[in-house]
Amino acid sequence: MADISAKDVASLRKLTGAGMMDCKKALEETDGDLERAKDWLREKGKAGASKRAGRSADQGAIDVHLAGGVAALVELNCETDFVAKGDQFKATVAALAALVAAQGDADVAGLAFEGTTVGEHLTQMSATMGEKIELGRIARFESAGGAIDAYKHIQNERGVIGVLVELEGASGGAADDVAHDVALHIASAAPRFVTRDEVPADEVERERAVFEAQTREEGKPEQAWPKIVEGKLDKFYSTVCLVDQPFVKNPDKTIKDLLTQQISTIGENIQIRRFVRFQIGA
Repeated sequence: MADISAKDVASLRKLTGAGMMDCKKALEETDGDLERAKDWLREKGKAGASKRAGRSADQGAIDVHLAGGVAALVELNCETDFVAKGDQFKATVAALAALVAAQGDADVAGLAFEGTTVGEHLTQMSATMGEKIELGRIARFESAGGAIDAYKHIQNERGVIGVLVELEGASGGAADDVAHDVALHIASAAPRFVTRDEVPADEVERERAVFEAQTREEGKPEQAWPKIVEGKLDKFYSTVCLVDQPFVKNPDKTIKDLLTQQISTIGENIQIRRFVRFQIGA
């Protein structure tokens, strides 16, 4: 094996932008041949990796996969929307969503994918496309007997918002339709919680304090303050809690009203168990 000096490693790193240990490995694998080492780094997707490492990957695409009572949502990040709306990038995030649905969301980077692992495949894509490409957020729901839906909102030729939602108490037919309506609503209205009970107590108290100060500044009669503050809190809940939000398809009804309306059709105990919403750049 050739004697690899620190100077050789530094020279290769300067030429390729790869990490120091990757450069050392490349030189070892090629008996110190600089040109062959450069090719080795390119083949492994390592060239330019360190230069990309500090760059911001706040663009990307989202995709969902729904099959057999399992739903997955995957975000794949990159640096520009130009890359994000490319066919290869969109095909990759779609394949990753299907992979997560089939194999789970633990150690996704280590799952077998396209003849290598997910992590290595993305490193190679990053080298080929010249942008930092990395896994973003990942979610997977497996039905416990209720209805599940997955929704992707497309904008500028790629998925930019993804939603998973699970209902409990009913499944199939009308329940699936309601789950889809709720998923569409979540994509549009961006709730943070399902019900008021999920809102952290300290957040509620912080909002209450603000509303009390506002009410004093408005010069309202002191005896009316409690009722006014509670009204403001109700308005706050209607912006952050899913069941309290006006339904986007019919703002005269809340999501709770939508569920209540369907009880006779899809089951007495139907309720929203959980949801997740991802949006590129947010």
